[in-house]
Amino acid sequence: MVDKARLIEVLERAAPGRTSGVTVGADGSVGFVLAVDGMERGAATTLQAEVERAARSVLGVTGVRAILTAERGAAPAEPGKSIRHILAVASGKGGVGKSTVAANLAVSIAAQGYRVGLLDADIYGPSVPTLLGLEGRAMLENNRLQPMEAHGLKALSIGNMTDPDKAVVWRGPMAASAMTQMIDNADWGELDLLVIDLPPGTGDIQLTMAQKIKPDGAVIVSTPQDLALIDARKAISMFAQVDVQVLGLVENMSVFVCPHCGEASHIFGAHGAEEEAARIGVPFLGAIPLHASIREASDAGRPPATAISEISAPYREIATRVVQRLNLAAGRAS
Repeated sequence: MVDKARLIEVLERAAPGRTSGVTVGADGSVGFVLAVDGMERGAATTLQAEVERAARSVLGVTGVRAILTAERGAAPAEPGKSIRHILAVASGKGGVGKSTVAANLAVSIAAQGYRVGLLDADIYGPSVPTLLGLEGRAMLENNRLQPMEAHGLKALSIGNMTDPDKAVVWRGPMAASAMTQMIDNADWGELDLLVIDLPPGTGDIQLTMAQKIKPDGAVIVSTPQDLALIDARKAISMFAQVDVQVLGLVENMSVFVCPHCGEASHIFGAHGAEEEAARIGVPFLGAIPLHASIREASDAGRPPATAISEISAPYREIATRVVQRLNLAAGRAS
């Protein structure tokens, strides 16, 4: 059993004022955030090694992993060649079901036989652990984060590395740095596709991902509502400015069908995202209804796309279009 208070004391002595978010796993693995603001890459790497060595000196510690964050400093390394394609799933505003779409899209593509990873880059509001039913902490092996596995995916979320009851209070550049760490310093293995579930908006995390990680394409999620579409346009504009191809627009919560009487109600408006896609000249990838069973399955950690059903059909159809637009078959891992 690791004495967490003692561990925090040791970390503070090794790097005064630079460590936070300390977690201790049941197996003795520990993780923490190490701020390296204003440090050159070499100095940051040296400090990381020193702090990790200090942490390993604490009785009971079996493994150590520091997530480096910085508001300034060296640019992150580009992802390794073991990840053949990267897809960003984004939205202009929150509450449109982006993470649910990202998770089910990843599951649907994996069901086609591709090797798929899902990175939850929504640092402030990670949903992937709940959506995939992931419990516990991400483990460390050979000082590298090990993505967890569920529903045919490899998945990694800050939610599996921090206290779920405490808010992540980081400035934007620090959160962006944490995202790149989860790509560069995780053992993803051979992937045909890494799906990145971005936070809503067009801030530091989105810009870092677009400029440093250089995804092969982006999918934008919106409801048909005018307020959501206004922000979706901003997300599309941002990707255009940083030369990331927008593969298309997904309309989520498109229509509600009453389970009792069968009447269809367009609660957020009818065909708004489809019409917007046509207006601005981006592909329309498909519409997903507002259905109670989607919410129930998602809350239970069972993505609807894992089963063949009426509610999973839209996800499968959208996944097929994304596979085609990314030309995944051409770069498929053997």
